[in-house]
Amino acid sequence: MLKNWTNIFIYHIKNNKFFTALNVLGLSIGIAGLIFATLYWNEEHSYDQWNPEKDKISLVLNDLGGGNVWAVNPAVSGPLLKSATSDLEEYCYFTSDYAKETVQYDGKIEVVDKIFSAQSNFFSFFPFEFIRGSAKSALHDRNSIAFSEKTASRLFKNENPMGKQVKYAERYFVVRGVYRLSKKSSVMPAAVTTIIEDDLEKSKESWGFNYGLMLKLKKQSDTTAVLKKLNEIYVENNYKKQAREEGITYEAYLKQYGEPTKALFLPFSGARLIQGNFPFPEGNANVQFLRILMGLSILILVLSIVNYINLATANAVKRAKEVGVRKIVGATKPQIIAQFVFETTLITLFSLLLALVIVELSLPFYNSLLNKNLILEGSQFYIQLIFIFIIVILVSGVLPAIYVSNFEPLKVLKGNFSRSKNGIWLRNGMLVLQFAIATFFIIGSFIVYQQVHYMATKDLGFKGAQVMDISFKPRKGKKQFERYKTIKQEILKIKGVEAVSAGVFSIGTNVNSWSGMHYKDNKEVITQQMAIDFGILDVLGIQVIKGRDLSSEFAADTVTNVLLNETAAKTLMEKDPINKEIVWGERKLKVVGIVKDFNYFGLENRIGPMIFLHITAFEYIQRDLITISVKIAPQDMPGTIAALDKFWRTKVDAEYPFEYNFVDKNFARTYKEYQNQSKLFSLLNIIVILIAIFGLFALASFSMERRIREIAIRKTLGADTNVLLKNLSKQYVVFCLIGFLIGIIPAYLLLQKWLEDFAFRIDIPLLPFGFALILLLFLTLTIVLAKAYQVTRIDVLQYLKYE
Repeated sequence: MLKNWTNIFIYHIKNNKFFTALNVLGLSIGIAGLIFATLYWNEEHSYDQWNPEKDKISLVLNDLGGGNVWAVNPAVSGPLLKSATSDLEEYCYFTSDYAKETVQYDGKIEVVDKIFSAQSNFFSFFPFEFIRGSAKSALHDRNSIAFSEKTASRLFKNENPMGKQVKYAERYFVVRGVYRLSKKSSVMPAAVTTIIEDDLEKSKESWGFNYGLMLKLKKQSDTTAVLKKLNEIYVENNYKKQAREEGITYEAYLKQYGEPTKALFLPFSGARLIQGNFPFPEGNANVQFLRILMGLSILILVLSIVNYINLATANAVKRAKEVGVRKIVGATKPQIIAQFVFETTLITLFSLLLALVIVELSLPFYNSLLNKNLILEGSQFYIQLIFIFIIVILVSGVLPAIYVSNFEPLKVLKGNFSRSKNGIWLRNGMLVLQFAIATFFIIGSFIVYQQVHYMATKDLGFKGAQVMDISFKPRKGKKQFERYKTIKQEILKIKGVEAVSAGVFSIGTNVNSWSGMHYKDNKEVITQQMAIDFGILDVLGIQVIKGRDLSSEFAADTVTNVLLNETAAKTLMEKDPINKEIVWGERKLKVVGIVKDFNYFGLENRIGPMIFLHITAFEYIQRDLITISVKIAPQDMPGTIAALDKFWRTKVDAEYPFEYNFVDKNFARTYKEYQNQSKLFSLLNIIVILIAIFGLFALASFSMERRIREIAIRKTLGADTNVLLKNLSKQYVVFCLIGFLIGIIPAYLLLQKWLEDFAFRIDIPLLPFGFALILLLFLTLTIVLAKAYQVTRIDVLQYLKYE
């Protein structure tokens, strides 16, 4: 039986080579798209799943009110919580970012860019596999360091690193362990130290929010009780204490400063897939894009299946007599269904193999767009591939098979079945669905492109095209600001350098610090600290729109005078905020100028309140000066950069390489991800249009070939070619318009929802909808009229000689 079915299948392929190729190619493209999305989905969902402790760990976030949820914590809360409840097994503080620094061993210097610092029990929370040493002993003192297998190999070559001494951050450390990073994790460090312990010791009485904190509970059910206890600690040990120190009641304190910070617990398992602030340096997933990509890939596969069903039901008309004869000689309905499902299985198998080839060839391009390293492997992926294979067979094979099995033998064998309207409603409905999906993709790709273009061309409020942010590493025992002033004078002597200044921030990065600003009886406003040196606003082209800039001519500008941006100034609710006195960092400061709002983070974020103060206003700020901004002339920029490089390596830092970023390019990285998404959406759009064209061409061909005798008769009776073309094409125009009207509704709603994630966004214009309609009509008429014209050129006698 299978041999007979296979022979019949091969026979029909030979007689329908072109349409079989369209079927296979359409299905393979749809399956390939879903494979890409599945690989990406698996990658994002694989993070931390290997961790046996994942269900017992919670990450501590803090809701400061007004939509400010921070992923950092005070150093004092962990020890207090540990002593206040028996439900907490242990806690661990860690830094939220990796450090990039040189590591020296045996006279060799290597730059290591993922150095992580956490408390000594870090490997209890992240039990990586140790190939040398053990998790318990790897960080047993403050002079211990553990390396990843890859980093250890780079530093020590073939030597055993255990017990070796390395120099890092002006200190010497002993290697106590080497671990293997074999699976995806929220923390994938090249090296781990306990340097954070020194900072925790210094700030053990401070309620400043600076560190990531994770808790391991004895039971998962203890979460509510531990969270309640932590919030009680915040109130009793911080807010009520501050109220007593100010000599006011707790109620009066809340009225003046607002509600207290509330701790939130984020379950570690799956935390990376939750939108919002995330404490670990690997960052969280772009969940929205992940869902969009998976949804669009499924939509494309549906389009491919619709295309296949359309072609299969249209082609079934040619096989009507075959089915009629088989039914007459005793074939049952299930046997006919099984035969056609078998043929679909073979087509799907060919399509799946071709899809795997397409994926393998396209993966480098796909990985570059997503900044991933996806590969075709994994038991989970193979199971999913089998599932996709089965689903495609069931959806695309069963419906045409049932349609064919319902053919009535007598009607078929009378020879008039080819003029039957059986199944036309199904094919037409599928064609309308194809037009609707194509409409959605055309409009979607157009609007995504417009939003990305808007982000790339928007006036950001600063000018960073000629401004270099140079990495400026601190040196132990040396005052950072004093070093900077000396270096500044030397850099100004280099040809091509127009200006030099500095700020304890870097536009387009996540470098930021926030604190509460108070004015009279107004509620506390969480404000971004922008510590600056004189002239940095001019270097960056940021305007002071009211009052004046900070200047070396006024002594108070280094101590008590500050600037506010427009957003911060509005919170004072004063008509003229100049010379008004605010409280920030427990010190009274005077506002002397208002800075025009500018974008600091990406355009998906609103511009927050900012306070600009001199770097020397607070002593602790000077330690955080890690960037020097240099504005260079546009003429001979390579020569100026080379001179800066030489100066830096010989006079500033011989150990650490000269690293810099242009400010405008640094900010451009904040929307690079969206540019890649736009490219991917455009690619998917091309694929959708291509599949729709396949289906439209094939269906129009089948439909018109069935009407050849009708056309021959009408030509004999004197019908004009133009009239015939109009008659043959008008139904497809109607289908196109119906599909367009159906497609614009989800396109508008879903894209409006996508745009809501951007603080700065376009309004959805009418142009993409008009463009989509014109493009669809153009493609439809081009394909249908070309085929219709070919059909109208037939030899009339050839089709009428038997009539």
